[in-house]
Amino acid sequence: MSIKIDLKIFLFILLFIITNQIEIYALVMFFAIIHELGHLLAGISLGFKPKSINIIPFGLQIEFKVHFEDYNKKLKRGNELCLKRAIIAIAGPLTNLFIILICILCQIPNSENVIYANMLIGIFNLIPIYPLDGGRIVKEILNIFLGLKNSYTYIKLISNITVIILTVAVSITVLYIQNIALVLIVLYLWYLVIRENRIMENRAKLYEGLLKE
Repeated sequence: MSIKIDLKIFLFILLFIITNQIEIYALVMFFAIIHELGHLLAGISLGFKPKSINIIPFGLQIEFKVHFEDYNKKLKRGNELCLKRAIIAIAGPLTNLFIILICILCQIPNSENVIYANMLIGIFNLIPIYPLDGGRIVKEILNIFLGLKNSYTYIKLISNITVIILTVAVSITVLYIQNIALVLIVLYLWYLVIRENRIMENRAKLYEGLLKE
């Protein structure tokens, strides 16, 4: 298993130090790691082996080993692999929800920032942009009902539309609250969308090539 560090994380740390928001960023990073541990435990429970761990500006990104031929293991209306990957994707936000419920039900003192950080991470990751958890869930559902090739096409479209809408919304919001963190988040989402668009195009071509063989 390989471990990689995205160097952009140091730029984010510097910018949050300059804007005096380093404490909330550190808190978000801590619970983002807890969020990813939820993915990890779900993946291991479902029989997946971790392939790599990437340290990125908003936590960790864990990739599991998946063999292309596993897509041929069909269920009644879809694919066992797709269902498992959707479960792994939802495990992260559910971990954040669990932490929030513990804080509320146990009435833990001074837990407002913990609740806020976990709400932020959970909601952020459920945005339907691939490779965020929301995008992964949508993609796996599309894969079950429409097939692998179409799932790439539609999740790419959904991701592009979503990031455009968010960009417009954040542009308007920043005029009133002037929070650079929102701008950084949108820029990072654009980076993810552009990168994943290229990756998905290559995967779609690979899939087409295998079907022709």
